[in-house]
Amino acid sequence: MATLDVIKSTLAENLDIDEEAVTAEATLDSLGIDSLDMVELICDIEEKLDIEFGEPEGIETIGDMVSYIDSL
Repeated sequence: MATLDVIKSTLAENLDIDEEAVTAEATLDSLGIDSLDMVELICDIEEKLDIEFGEPEGIETIGDMVSYIDSL
């Protein structure tokens, strides 16, 4: 499963965000993702993809997140 698809499904499951709204260009703010939601999202993604996310800086869009995860 592609990283973007994992993020889309996780946001849909946990935050009731429409998967169609989750694009590489979408900002976390535009999707209504706050810092608490981000922590939850990171934990779920780590579990689903079996990765250690770390503490990334400068992630503002879904595309930024995908690029970061794919670089791990």
